[in-house]
Amino acid sequence: MFRGENISYLVGKKNILCDCSVVVTPGTFTAVAGPNGAGKTSLLKILAHELTGYKGRVLLNDRKMSRIKNRELSALRAVLPQHTEVNFPFTIDQIVEIGRYPHRTTKVQNQRIIDEVLQLTDLVEFRGRIYQTLSGGEKQRVQMARVMAQVWDDSDQPKYLLLDEPTSSLDLAQQHALLGLAKELCKRNIGVLAVLHDLNLAAQYADDVLFLKGGETIAFGGVHETMTREIIQKTFSYPVKVTYDEDTRRPLICAVAGCILKTTEKKILKQYAL
Repeated sequence: MFRGENISYLVGKKNILCDCSVVVTPGTFTAVAGPNGAGKTSLLKILAHELTGYKGRVLLNDRKMSRIKNRELSALRAVLPQHTEVNFPFTIDQIVEIGRYPHRTTKVQNQRIIDEVLQLTDLVEFRGRIYQTLSGGEKQRVQMARVMAQVWDDSDQPKYLLLDEPTSSLDLAQQHALLGLAKELCKRNIGVLAVLHDLNLAAQYADDVLFLKGGETIAFGGVHETMTREIIQKTFSYPVKVTYDEDTRRPLICAVAGCILKTTEKKILKQYAL
């Protein structure tokens, strides 16, 4: 189990996170949602061991993450950031192979895993291509294949995948393909945590949702417990309608159009006393 307990993080005098807790269970998909500046990425970076100076604690499989050596940590959890820069002319095979570096596995084992994740991410036809020649969406798929290779294992030890806005550069089909892959990874005793802006994607793929606003937890729990009109409106300060898909019974969220314009008009009227 991956746990962040009572996490608080201060930058200067500004509270980025205030007493936030989250649990990522192996075999489940947890989404983190909230408006811009809510602290979503900061929380993910703390869980990824990329930020220090926070209060609270992070436990990975019941061990303090700060006491786990970097190589072992890299074999237990993989991180897909919003943007990944590659400045050398690596092929996609070489990029994916980077994910195997923390593991003491043979070349034959590594090649089998690379072949499998390239197949799953629909990248076989791109083998040998230089990474920089790919489109933004194709690059994101390669990076997804890399982190999949990092947590791809036949052992029973729980692993974790942290995704920071993984669908931001993808089209509709690619968004669902990537999140579908993440959901399938849960079947391999992998816990997934993903920062998502699209509430309907979160509703379709997540088992649990953490709503953040201004660094504070608004709600954390199962999709049907948290994806309510009251919680979403409190989180985003914007009216929504919540219905349910007839087939999946998953929530469907629809924002009420025109409310931003009305709010702006009210501010202008108040400013000029019109």
